[in-house]
Amino acid sequence: MARPARLGVTFASLMALGAPLAPDVARRAEALGYRSFWTAETTGPEAFSVLTAAGAAAPSLDLGTGVLALQLRTPPLAAMAAATLQALHPDRDVLLGVGISSPVVTKRWHGADFGDRPLAQVREYVALVKACLSGDKVDHAGDFYGVKGFRLGVRLAERRPKVVVGALNERMLRLAGEVADGVLLNYLPASHVPWSVAQVRQGGSATIYAYVHAGVCEREDGIEYARRDLFSYAVVDSYARNFERAGYGDAVAEIRERHAAGDREGALAAVSDQMVDGIDVMGDPDRVAAAVRSYVDAGVEVPVLMPLPWGHDRSRCIDETLRAAAGR
Repeated sequence: MARPARLGVTFASLMALGAPLAPDVARRAEALGYRSFWTAETTGPEAFSVLTAAGAAAPSLDLGTGVLALQLRTPPLAAMAAATLQALHPDRDVLLGVGISSPVVTKRWHGADFGDRPLAQVREYVALVKACLSGDKVDHAGDFYGVKGFRLGVRLAERRPKVVVGALNERMLRLAGEVADGVLLNYLPASHVPWSVAQVRQGGSATIYAYVHAGVCEREDGIEYARRDLFSYAVVDSYARNFERAGYGDAVAEIRERHAAGDREGALAAVSDQMVDGIDVMGDPDRVAAAVRSYVDAGVEVPVLMPLPWGHDRSRCIDETLRAAAGR
């Protein structure tokens, strides 16, 4: 099976295994022909530190955040971080992926205001980040941010960071298509990609990135991990709507009903096999390779592998998954 032309990999699913693993994964990916390395952040490794280490280990890879909770960094600070990474890697694309995240990440874990106008905040945030990255003096008085006399103090060549918005639902997908350079899809089956792409295209021509959750492992070794993974997102309103639209409405309703009743075990059991097999793909190398291709065939321009390290030998699982997704 042919290798996707612009395949990336994210460290997001591997963060619990420790930050020192990031440069090793980046080196392995680079040797296999991957084009980009991404990471996220919640309470573990900080994203730009991880990307700096990965970029030093594998200098041919583009570097992306996917995604940062935008409530935790002001637009000037996000621009400074992305510009610093760009200055250190002037010949690579730096992809500043941002998104609204969830109340658990923003408010409970970080003590930041989640906000109640996500579309308006994302629109203003992206516009202000781009203004700050321009190198011009920035004065801005908006609904969410006020900046007076900011000028980026990082010298950049012609190449500048690109802004990518993580989006799930109709209006955010359209907004991302309009204001961002790219949109990052996540936690959706390949069958839901065409609808998502259609929403983005109503907004504009942003590049379509998508996380592909896949692991070369025995299904019995990973099924409980998968159920916990999908449960944790099904109880978040925005993800629940996305899952419902993708065809998992009955499962989501039962998950949320049991969770609200305090029945965690019942909620986990309600994560359907269909939902697991559509989103967290487990199996042999051919199944993983086919999963990546299915997202490309559905309209994803840049698939980004999210390796599921759910085998007994995690290092071997990661390596075999990287190879399978790359068609090796």
